[in-house]
Amino acid sequence: MSEKIKTSECKRWVVKIGSALLTNDGQGLAAEAINGWVEQMAALQQAGHEILLVSSGAVAEGMTRLGWTRRPHALHELQAAAAVGQMGLVQAYESRFKKYGLHTAQILLTHEDLADRQRYLNARSTLQTLLGLGVIPIVNENDTVTNDEIRLGDNDTLAALVANLVGADLLVLLTDQQGLFDSDPRINAQAKLIPEAQAGDVALESMAAGRGGALGRGGMLTKVRAAARAARSGVLTLIASGNEPNVLQRLAADEALGTRLYPACAPFAARKQWLAGRLQVRGRLSLDEGAVNKLRGSGSSLLPVGVTRVEGDFKRGDLVVCLGPAGEEIARGLVNYSASESARIIGQPSSRIEALLGYVDEVELVHRDNLVITT
Repeated sequence: MSEKIKTSECKRWVVKIGSALLTNDGQGLAAEAINGWVEQMAALQQAGHEILLVSSGAVAEGMTRLGWTRRPHALHELQAAAAVGQMGLVQAYESRFKKYGLHTAQILLTHEDLADRQRYLNARSTLQTLLGLGVIPIVNENDTVTNDEIRLGDNDTLAALVANLVGADLLVLLTDQQGLFDSDPRINAQAKLIPEAQAGDVALESMAAGRGGALGRGGMLTKVRAAARAARSGVLTLIASGNEPNVLQRLAADEALGTRLYPACAPFAARKQWLAGRLQVRGRLSLDEGAVNKLRGSGSSLLPVGVTRVEGDFKRGDLVVCLGPAGEEIARGLVNYSASESARIIGQPSSRIEALLGYVDEVELVHRDNLVITT
């Protein structure tokens, strides 16, 4: 583990605050708590840190304004609640940061913004510019237009992807729990807090498995997975209670609060981070042992001869996952042939592609420049 990483040395922070903290568990925006977090973030900004805020709470605030007591299931109702609630949420932050002479900017993202390479780069450029100007971006998923097909899923995932996007040093996930425990502390009084671990450790997922609150889409499992995503760009993740007094200041002083999840390996290159962060998988390619060894050992391209099975309905340029013989994910990348074309050339040498298809675009099924090893 990269235990030498200190929060006091982290310049660029992504701070995510969950719905339960922001809305008094559904009873409207928690004005006093928001005052406290804004005061702390303003102090960090003035001390030379760069702060980017990923804020939940739009749907929950919209529900309160509309007088709804239960989170709706219908997509159009969720979108309506988000549209109403976003107004109150942004107003709350804008008015409070203004007291400290700080400007804020609202950034609404969808999966499509991060999946498309040009839009991804545009989003990064905008966020980098705002941070350079000393503005605090307030990021949320654009719930008013997303559907299940393009939804990122939860703000923990969004925060991790944004941390990758802007090259953050630290991801802080504030929740209503003290951190990650070895079992659910809500049902096991003997559960023990895990002070630190390696992001991506598969054992953490079983410890974190469970459901989130009624207001949010996330839970501890999404935070563990978010930490693994953030680690791909060398980001340290802290999971801590937002109810702790001066929690951000104390984290900045390297106080041992919550759970620290350290990145285990060197950061991916920028394009590889983008590939690894894409969530919409269109298909799966099963590989033989030889192909797995070549991908892991020499970073080579994936050739048709090493593929044993094709699943899904994908087209050229779509994201596919590469699986090992036991079904484990090995890599993911952008495929050069459609599903039907791929099914006709797998198991064959590249020299046979033209004879099998009548043409040849690429000799690789997935080129190494468009391929990232994930395990």
